[in-house]
Amino acid sequence: MKTLILTTAALALSAGLASAQTVRLGTEGAYPPYNFINDAGEVAGFERELGDKLCELAEKTCEWVTNDWDSIIPNLVSGNYDAIIAGMSITPEREEVVAFSQNYTPPSPSAYAALSADVDLENGVIAAQTGTIQANHVVDTGATLLEFPNPDETVAAVRNGEADAAMADKDFLIPVVEGDPDMVFVGEDIPLGGGIGMAFRKSDPELREAFTAAIQTMKDDGSLNELIIKWLGEDSPRF
Repeated sequence: MKTLILTTAALALSAGLASAQTVRLGTEGAYPPYNFINDAGEVAGFERELGDKLCELAEKTCEWVTNDWDSIIPNLVSGNYDAIIAGMSITPEREEVVAFSQNYTPPSPSAYAALSADVDLENGVIAAQTGTIQANHVVDTGATLLEFPNPDETVAAVRNGEADAAMADKDFLIPVVEGDPDMVFVGEDIPLGGGIGMAFRKSDPELREAFTAAIQTMKDDGSLNELIIKWLGEDSPRF
């Protein structure tokens, strides 16, 4: 009996320690206003503020980890962090590899930005970030896709003449276009994906459920919409 009691106590202590372990949140740190590195060298933006609040609601201690976009899912699966919160749209292809929380933004439009309103989007060269729903869409249109590892390079490709236009989330492109008198939006906005969500390993259902519940709490009390307006603007879709 004594051995059983000690074993039970040890298991309880172990479970307590496990629940108190730090949750590592992986992000890109290069996709403003969703996530970026500020002047202090820290992760900032919509998803930093959102992630910190979700950790508080889920009663988790969290730390932030940055990772290049093109390997962000493989490094989640291999255990370098416990969740992705990085402007990642929910798609069937990604759901084959990871498990998503419910979305924390509604599906928002993607857009093209160029130096001329006369760009041929169907037959031109279009820059997009590697591994994104925008890159997949460019391929589907029949245009020539020019891929880059981060979104800033897609815009640079337009400015230096390598590409006719860049395609990305409109929330990312709005400050780019507003801050450059030579850059304009071209064509129609295009809704892609099922909104943005957190991604988890399929082997961590309890962690995913904890953050999904926290997202729902923020939807219910209106605080998620407040963050969307603060960081993504009044015109960004919200709940």
